[in-house]
Amino acid sequence: MDPMASYRRDLAVRAAVAQGLLTPEAPVVALLDTAGIRASAAALTSAFATVTRAETLHAFAVKAAPLVPVLRLLAEAGIGAEVASPGELALARAAGLPPSRTVLDSPAKTPAELREALALGIAVNADNLQELARIDALVASAPTASPLGLRVNPQVGAGTIGALSTATATSKFGVALRDEGAREAVVQAFLDRPWLTRLHTHTGSQGVPLTLMAEGVRAAYELAEEINAKAGHPRIDTLDIGGGLPVNFASDEETPTYAAYARLLADTVPGLLDGRYRLVTEFGRSLLAKHGTVLTRVEYTKTAGGRPIAVTHAGVQLATRTVYAPEAWPLRILAYDPEGRPRTGEVTVQDVAGPACFAGDLLAAGRALPLLHPGDVVAVPDTGAYAFAHHYAYNSLPRPAVHGFTVTGDGAVAFATVRPAQTAAELVAEAGGAHADALVR
Repeated sequence: MDPMASYRRDLAVRAAVAQGLLTPEAPVVALLDTAGIRASAAALTSAFATVTRAETLHAFAVKAAPLVPVLRLLAEAGIGAEVASPGELALARAAGLPPSRTVLDSPAKTPAELREALALGIAVNADNLQELARIDALVASAPTASPLGLRVNPQVGAGTIGALSTATATSKFGVALRDEGAREAVVQAFLDRPWLTRLHTHTGSQGVPLTLMAEGVRAAYELAEEINAKAGHPRIDTLDIGGGLPVNFASDEETPTYAAYARLLADTVPGLLDGRYRLVTEFGRSLLAKHGTVLTRVEYTKTAGGRPIAVTHAGVQLATRTVYAPEAWPLRILAYDPEGRPRTGEVTVQDVAGPACFAGDLLAAGRALPLLHPGDVVAVPDTGAYAFAHHYAYNSLPRPAVHGFTVTGDGAVAFATVRPAQTAAELVAEAGGAHADALVR
């Protein structure tokens, strides 16, 4: 846990108000703590360096925070990029990520996507045997420097959030190893293809216990050992073990840690870390979530059925998962006064609502907080991943500005624009404004 994280956040909230980032005209803004991001990157690299000397590429899962300045910051901290679409690849390239530090994963790669990746020399993990056959033709038609692998599903089970569990019996990802004949087919696929040198697996993320993640990695490792034994030499030289470290959304404490997971892997799969295999990881949420905060002004307060309700400008457009599945994705709410100072006063059970026109648009229901007032500032921490970077355009609500911040030793806060707020003109253009007459001609 970074003991200074909450201190930096409090300073940033007050500075965002004082410096005019959060105003009545701009009532919602997102902040990223650059020191926190750097600390998480260092914790990841240090955790694995402690348990293995194997060459390791830590590739950030771009889907967690598809923002070019974030990718550049992580790249400078030694972190590569895992991309799962042409758009994410374009973002990684715009951030300056070289092909040697980029990995392409996706269950639905088109021939064009594969050709681009192979031409650039980006590592590619095929999702299934049909995709391998497609790559066969591409490799035969043009040489490539791309390391090539195959994703397998060890079918070890699910965590508490089914939608994020990717190693279930019927998961859409990878070749299902326990299906009849599948393991034998995978082994033969490697024996038939000298250019196939990587094995990839990913058990899931939020809600998946570390022990289940380690079981999935062990299954892939045991398969690699089997393939190499049957080939008579180290055919597989790299294991991509995915990411998925869960995040604690209940407090500022950063648990579980990368160090704990690395130690568990050392105990569960010691052969993975003895230097015979290069490693790739694909962590996303755990690198960014704790370092992002949404700030929004309270526009109105009211009561319904005796319960106070604070109506804000942040809701489903930013915290989509929380609004639609609050039990699986609860978020903390922090209360500040209009100047951005922590609000004090009697704690009252109240709802914190968003601006969208449906009843379920709630950041929190029945939450005990100091009673909120119009003009107060609500902060939603732990939103640096899969939140404000993934705008859901309900009610044509605009994308908020995103700013990174740094705090000097004397407590001064400096902001840098990561992404400007979406303008009304940009929103209209995105909604076909240039083609207004297209359907009435």
